[in-house]
Amino acid sequence: MGPVQYNPIGIIYSPFKELHGMPIQPVGARGVKGTIKLEKDYETGLKDLDGFSHILLIYHFHLCNGHSLEVKPFLDKVKRGIFATRAPKRPNPIGISVVRLEKIEGSTLQISNVDVVDGTPLLDIKPYIPHFDMVKGENIFIGWFKDKKHEVKDKKSDKRFVD
Repeated sequence: MGPVQYNPIGIIYSPFKELHGMPIQPVGARGVKGTIKLEKDYETGLKDLDGFSHILLIYHFHLCNGHSLEVKPFLDKVKRGIFATRAPKRPNPIGISVVRLEKIEGSTLQISNVDVVDGTPLLDIKPYIPHFDMVKGENIFIGWFKDKKHEVKDKKSDKRFVD
């Protein structure tokens, strides 16, 4: 298979000018406001999105160079396989966040619960639909994270994934 290439559809703006000290997941960014400036060419694609309270942002970790197949995640002291973490230093540096959609004005989206560094390139937006995205009625296992889930709200990013 040959290379796959994506072009940003917009930029995510947030109060976080650097990675250090930033929340590591949206649960730790409750109430943090942000803005998405979508390229004007994509504005028509926002039709009907205002009926959703939350959206999935798919973005490029533009500050990461290279990747590691084992990383020490923010919530652990042990190296883990990259695919068992949400660490940014991935073979394809793609991130996802579920944020609250506050308002759409033209090609600008006002959002909250933002855990993304200012100036992040946005690759895609999808509506968050609990019927599709929440797994219910099955045994859910969360691996090494099970003892860490109460720490995520207060955990902040450091410089471990930046060269």
